[in-house]
Amino acid sequence: MDNFLTDYDFNLIKALIYNHSGIHFSTINRSILESRLKERLKVIKMTSARKYYNLLLVNRDELNILLDSVTTNLTRFFRNYGHFKAFEKYVVEKIMDYKSAKNCKYIRVWSAGCATGEEPYSIAMVLKDKLPSNIKIQVIGSDISLKSLMTAKQGYYPENRVKDVPGYYLKRYFEKKSDGYTIKEEIRNLIQFDYHNLKFDSGQQAFDIVFCRNVIIYFDSEAQKATINRLWRAMSEYSFLFIGHSESLFGMNTKFKFVKTEWTTLYAKNTEKEGV
Repeated sequence: MDNFLTDYDFNLIKALIYNHSGIHFSTINRSILESRLKERLKVIKMTSARKYYNLLLVNRDELNILLDSVTTNLTRFFRNYGHFKAFEKYVVEKIMDYKSAKNCKYIRVWSAGCATGEEPYSIAMVLKDKLPSNIKIQVIGSDISLKSLMTAKQGYYPENRVKDVPGYYLKRYFEKKSDGYTIKEEIRNLIQFDYHNLKFDSGQQAFDIVFCRNVIIYFDSEAQKATINRLWRAMSEYSFLFIGHSESLFGMNTKFKFVKTEWTTLYAKNTEKEGV
């Protein structure tokens, strides 16, 4: 299958992927797409990239499989110490102070691009441990990869996947199995996992905190801005956004306000009147 992907076929398939997901492949990362295509064509015993493109046009299930394969699902529990310290020590306190003044007893968090679930589970553990029992916690974990979501819903992780979990959380919120750990139901019940393509509106609103880390880096500038604007619309009037360290809203002309904390930087919505 050497040289099976012509420039013309590459442009056809990358445009199809972009139109359905916002994921952008350039000549720089073309090899990634080519590798994924070869793997998939080998499985379905097809050798022509053009015929595969024609299949993608009429078979949505196959398109979803391809989108799943080109999505990078690198994640881990409590990924990025600075983010989680700012989440715990700054953001949650700000949100709850604001809600307390309005007598609101709930908090909603969205983990967008949650991959295999480590991020939303980490978020839920912090909230469960930090907030009073009368506060309703709802965490939404969404991803474009159905395979990753299946792993997330199971809530089971081999031992090497929980090495970044602090001992306190591991003991309190995990059950040891013979070759790994399972998240306890009291945490799993706080999370709703669902398929969502960030190219489109989620249909959900009033999120107090959004984690969308290491996702928009795969989008071009137009798709990045459209995604950030959709996140803005899905967030509460007083809310906070975490994005990846290699990502930035600089020059994007969004309504978010840059916030610098002791541990990391993040973004806030509608903080002018309330203070940060």
